[in-house]
Amino acid sequence: MPSTATTDPDAIRRIWARRPYNIGIACGPSRLLVIDLDMPKPGEHPPPRWALPGVNDGADVFALVCEQAGEAMPLETFQVRTRRGGFHLYFTAPTGVRLTNTGGEHGNGLGWKIDTRGDGGYVVGPGSFVDLPDGTGAYVPFHTPAPAPLPGWLAERLRPAPLPPQRPVTVALATGHRGAYLGKAVTASLDAIAAAPEGRRNATLYGAAVALGQLVAGGALDPDDTEQLLTAAAVRAGLAEMPARRTIRSGFRTGTQRPRSVPA
Repeated sequence: MPSTATTDPDAIRRIWARRPYNIGIACGPSRLLVIDLDMPKPGEHPPPRWALPGVNDGADVFALVCEQAGEAMPLETFQVRTRRGGFHLYFTAPTGVRLTNTGGEHGNGLGWKIDTRGDGGYVVGPGSFVDLPDGTGAYVPFHTPAPAPLPGWLAERLRPAPLPPQRPVTVALATGHRGAYLGKAVTASLDAIAAAPEGRRNATLYGAAVALGQLVAGGALDPDDTEQLLTAAAVRAGLAEMPARRTIRSGFRTGTQRPRSVPA
């Protein structure tokens, strides 16, 4: 998890003394943006948009993206060959903008078989060896200048879309002791989401959804209003809306197994 990353030499020595672990690089704290140009799995073919002569994998798609933008491929940077024959291109992240993760063509992603890792993400680092059913191999650096700054045009492509205007969300609470208790419970959950560090936000959101989901199941809170309230808090904290809603609903399902009511 990016939130547990460390650069403490003593901690690293203690960890590696136990066994020869692989290396995970937390991109956000390292101020890196890594472009992952992947290879298709057996039987995978480019979707119609990318089904062009010579386009077979993530590197080919990236070359086409660069060509369409009128830019050269930014290859004069630190590069690693990945376990299945793809590439990681390492760049220093721009200042003044928070670039998170993208996957394929979803959202503001670059295209088929291209992922990016920034704030909240990590990559398997050079020197690692991974043995998985879909491919076995080492992560080998093969071009080793210092990571170059991410080109401005790519930073613009990867910049998250501005959030839509958020309408105020309220939850109706009872009066008296019951209302005061519910108000504190809701406020504590929202404060926890707002204060959660990078890498712990989704887990914190899930915990809040479980806690408030118990009160929803006990009839103390309205389910729709509570979901909207948690979603708004998650989006303000930097989580994407649809994944946040899935996390909230999962938390509600867990919470309903232990309903909690509040006496008047």
